Amino acid sequence: MAGIVFLKTQCIEDVETFYTEKIDMQVWLRQGDCIILKHENLLIGFCKRSEVDRTGTITFFYDTTEEVDIMYDRLKNVANGTPRMNEKYRIYQFYAHDPEERILEFQCFLDPVRL
Repeated sequence: MAGIVFLKTQCIEDVETFYTEKIDMQVWLRQGDCIILKHENLLIGFCKRSEVDRTGTITFFYDTTEEVDIMYDRLKNVANGTPRMNEKYRIYQFYAHDPEERILEFQCFLDPVRL
């Protein structure tokens, strides 16, 4: 089974640029006033609306802490702090925000995970 999370946006062009240029997502599908972006197995749709969805957290996970550090270097101007170990969840992570102030998390699981 597959799925897509759709979010409302007021700035679809800025959002597309941010997610494709800074996070390396690809345009998966365009549908009029909606765009669906893909990052490995994650599909996020943004639809132009008069309001913005800002609830929840969009999490991107990587295989290594080095990859998280690379993302931090790209996004440090919108990061909410440097990458750190989170012992409770056994992850290495940092948070940032997109052009419409959605919360983004970039992490690496420190224990093996099955995909």
